[in-house]
Amino acid sequence: MLIGAVDVGSARARAGLFTLDGRLIARASRGFATISGPDRQSMHEFAEIWQAVAEALAEARRQAGASPAQLRALSFDATCSLVVDAPGFTPDVIAWHDHRAIAEAAELSRIPHEVVARAGGSVSPEMQTPKLMWLRRHRPEIWAVLAGVRDLCDHLAFRATGIEARSLCAAAAKWAYLPDRGGWQDDLLVQAGIADFPRPEPVLPPGTQIGRLSQQGAAELGLERETLVAAGLIDAFAGALGAAPGIPALIAGTSNCVMAGGLAPRAALWGPYPGAILPGESVSEGGQSATGALLEQVRGLYPNPATHDEILARIAANPEPAPDLHVLPDIKGSRTPFADPLLRGAVHGLSLERSPDALDALYWRAAVGIALGTRQVVAHMGLVPAALAMAGGQARSVLLRQLYADATGIEIHWQPEDAVLRGTAIAAASPLVGGIGEARARFARPIQITRPDPAAGTRRERDWRIYLRMQQQRAEIAAM
Repeated sequence: MLIGAVDVGSARARAGLFTLDGRLIARASRGFATISGPDRQSMHEFAEIWQAVAEALAEARRQAGASPAQLRALSFDATCSLVVDAPGFTPDVIAWHDHRAIAEAAELSRIPHEVVARAGGSVSPEMQTPKLMWLRRHRPEIWAVLAGVRDLCDHLAFRATGIEARSLCAAAAKWAYLPDRGGWQDDLLVQAGIADFPRPEPVLPPGTQIGRLSQQGAAELGLERETLVAAGLIDAFAGALGAAPGIPALIAGTSNCVMAGGLAPRAALWGPYPGAILPGESVSEGGQSATGALLEQVRGLYPNPATHDEILARIAANPEPAPDLHVLPDIKGSRTPFADPLLRGAVHGLSLERSPDALDALYWRAAVGIALGTRQVVAHMGLVPAALAMAGGQARSVLLRQLYADATGIEIHWQPEDAVLRGTAIAAASPLVGGIGEARARFARPIQITRPDPAAGTRRERDWRIYLRMQQQRAEIAAM
């Protein structure tokens, strides 16, 4: 018996196969395109994403030597991208980082409502409500023929099963839905002019069984119809579920998110979201947009292609390149602490060199800036943790785990393999093992601990003072 997990990120679909005791036995990925448009638009084609999902699952099964009948349960996590199911709307997926709805987000932010308070008092254009407002206003002909409009993790499950259902994780975190206040906030939806979008029930907690694969879904995924599909999560929430339990989690992937429970609403902090991961628990999120995307952008500057692992290996052999190069990493605005989608980054000390050594230095100093931003997020959240559970693509690097420990002064706890896929596999296994709590316990892995290096403390404190000064200078320039 095997458990399947699919993680759809910003550019790749990844599939993992797990045993029922939580061992990852195969993992594969396939890429898909991002389509840029005017006015900060960024999109995908769902058909291409779905093909990447099917190919990744097939490759993972091939690696494991597993038959379709061995895969007993499946779940999906994804970025909080918006799938618009309507004839004539193409590309049909509005990417999570699409900022076309900045004006609508600002308009929503002026409405005194609990949904706005839980968005940190400033609704992000990355959330679904402003995107729906944009769609209603700018594409009324599409709005009139909407068959459905869903978070990407929900649409993946819908395509697999043919059954309408929404994940409570996505609904609470990205839509005008408050689980502890009756669900859909119709008063806000009416004010926003979007109360008539299709929103069929049910809204299901993560790990709740949706149903079995449809005939079409089974055929497209190369699986048997008996495979169960459970409600999934947004990718960062899946990472928090799969990371070391009991402590705040840092999900460091395309973006960075710090997830923690027990926090009240506050400015530039998203949440609390009751039940978004585990029943009876709330989670809040502070974040940095497009952190891993910044490292990927730097990687794209190299004259000869290099992987992130190759770049990091060179940096590890030549520690602390270019200490006088400093990077503010806000290339896609600031979620926390400034809640400003129009904020932009800055580089101090950039030269014209484009040698591999110079680009390695830029890559490393961008990583330092990102880690310092995480320190600022943790402080803004009011957290004083002894440890952070780290997950996401950046967590796989020993060098980056040490950097985050040194920059924040906090121990980094990491469960090897892949916490995001593991969190989604936990959701998939939940109907088979008696619930999401039991599944999480079964899937836990031994923790590796990275402690701050005292020798790096002086360097990082200097970097931190410069980081704050650059933010002050940026604000002074903007005021001019």
